[in-house]
Amino acid sequence: MKISPSRIATFEILSKIETEKSFSSVLLPIYEEKLEAKDRGLCHELTLGTLRKQIYLDRVIEKLTNGKKIDSAIKIILRIALYQLIFLDKIPAHAAINDAVNLTQKAKKKSAKGFVNAVLRRFTRENIELEFSGEIEKLAVETSHPQWLVEKWIADFGFEETATLAAANNETPKPGFRLTAKTTDAVKDALENKNIKNEKAFLRELAENGKIYFQDEGSQIVGNAVQLKENESFLDICAAPGSKATLVASKKEKGKRKNLIVAGDFYWQRVKHLQENCRNQGVGFVNIVQYDAENALPFADESFDVILLDAPCSGTGTIRHNPEIRYFLQKKDFAELSGKQLKILCRASKQVKRGGRIIYSTCSLEKEENEEVVGKFLDENKDFRPINPQVDEVFLTRQGFARTFPQRDKMDGFFIAVFEKM
Repeated sequence: MKISPSRIATFEILSKIETEKSFSSVLLPIYEEKLEAKDRGLCHELTLGTLRKQIYLDRVIEKLTNGKKIDSAIKIILRIALYQLIFLDKIPAHAAINDAVNLTQKAKKKSAKGFVNAVLRRFTRENIELEFSGEIEKLAVETSHPQWLVEKWIADFGFEETATLAAANNETPKPGFRLTAKTTDAVKDALENKNIKNEKAFLRELAENGKIYFQDEGSQIVGNAVQLKENESFLDICAAPGSKATLVASKKEKGKRKNLIVAGDFYWQRVKHLQENCRNQGVGFVNIVQYDAENALPFADESFDVILLDAPCSGTGTIRHNPEIRYFLQKKDFAELSGKQLKILCRASKQVKRGGRIIYSTCSLEKEENEEVVGKFLDENKDFRPINPQVDEVFLTRQGFARTFPQRDKMDGFFIAVFEKM
C-alpha cells in the first residue's frame, strides 16, 4: 500500500487541527522538515488549500453522500481528495482517488474504503451543482467562511467589501520578511536580486540563521510604530513569538544600546520561543520576563516610557495566513476577548511614565476588539489622550487610529491606537 508522503502529512496535520485545534502555521514547518523537497510543496498546498475551501468541500460531500453522517477522519480524507479533483489540474484523478482509498485503510477505517472510492468516483461522473437560500449563504459557502461571521462583516463593512475581504482571505500571501540585527551587507546585496527573493530554500536558510525574519507587512507596521527616543525604556507586554520586540531591538545601533528593552509573556513555552527568537536575530540583550499580564505585572508603576500591547485577539485579520481560525471562532468570543483586552490595557497603563505612550494593537478586524476597547479605556482613564500612530497616512482612520486590511492593502489586518499619558 503506497501513499504519497505529502498526502499522509496533510491528513495528519488536518486531523490535529480538527481534533486538537492546532494551527497550520505551527504544524506545517514541523511536518515539512521531514519531507523531501518534492513533497513539501504539495503538502503545503493541500493543507492550506483544503482549509481555505473546507465549508465548500463539505457542502459538496453532503451533496455526494445525500447528507449521510460521516466519520471525522473519512470526511478529512474526502476533503483532501476533492480539493485535488476540483482545484488542482495537474494531479490525475486516479492518483487522488487511489491515495484517498489507501489513506482510509491507513487511518484504520478499512470498512470505509468502498464508500470513499464510490463517493469520489461519483464526483468524476456527475455534474455537482450546489443550491443556496440566498446571496449571503452563497458567499459564505463559496468562500468557506462561517455564515454568522459573514453576516457580522456585512453589518460592519457592507456586502461588497465583505465579499472582497472573504476572497482575499483565500489568496496565497507572498512571504513577507524583514532584515534583522544579524543581516550582513552581503545578504542585503543578495536580496536586491529579485530572483533570489523568490528562492524559498535560500530565504528559509537565511531565516534559520537569523539573517532575515519572516513577518507580514501588517505586523511590521505595528513594530515600526514603536518609535523610541534616546534613553527611552520599552516594554512589549504580550511579546511572543517576538516579531515586534525583535524589530524594535534591531533598530538599536551596536555599542549604543542605551534603551532598556523588556519583553514578556504568560506561558513558559512562549517565553522560551521568545528568548530563542531574540538570540537568533542577534538581539539577545532584550530582557525576557514571564508573567500573567491579565492579573499582575512585576514592575513598579510608571516604569516605562513606551509600552506595546499587541493584545490576545480573535486573529480575524490573519485568516489568509491561518485559515483554520475562521472555524475555531464563536460569536461569544469577541465579547470575551474585548473584556480581557481592556483588563490588560488598563493594567499596562499603570506602568507608563507621565509623558509616555502606550501602543495598543490587535490582528483583529472586529470593532469590538478595537475601537470599542479604546473607547472604554479612554472613558475609564482620563489621564490618557489619543495621538496619531506613526504610520503612513494611507493607514490612518478618521478617528485617528490605524488599520490595515487584507483586501485593500495585500497584508494582514491590524489595528493600532496610541495613547499618551498626560
